Amino acid sequence: MKKSWTKVLMALAMALTLGLWGASGSGLAQQAQGGPATAPAPLPLSPLSFFGAAIGLGMVVIGAGLGIGRFTAAAAESIARQPGAAAQITGAVNLPLFLLEGLAILAEVFLLLVVLLK
Repeated sequence: MKKSWTKVLMALAMALTLGLWGASGSGLAQQAQGGPATAPAPLPLSPLSFFGAAIGLGMVVIGAGLGIGRFTAAAAESIARQPGAAAQITGAVNLPLFLLEGLAILAEVFLLLVVLLK
């Protein structure tokens, strides 16, 4: 049985996310007994983590572009089949398209913040 590309891409995205989270330092470490609470020193980012961030950002942008393209193609096809319902179809399509585009923009911003503030 062949694996679909979406499953492979989702597994890769999860691996990259967990890798970046694991490289972020020991945020869940316990403080020493009897001593003052000190923040753990952040781990320096390796070039591999920047490569993972770049691949993750690329996957977000490509996935959002494919989703928006397929969604818009389906809307155009349904308008071509029923031109009288164009206003209702367009109104129903706008909100999910805006949400999908906003999700891609937020992912880009969060990823850039993680890389730049490290």
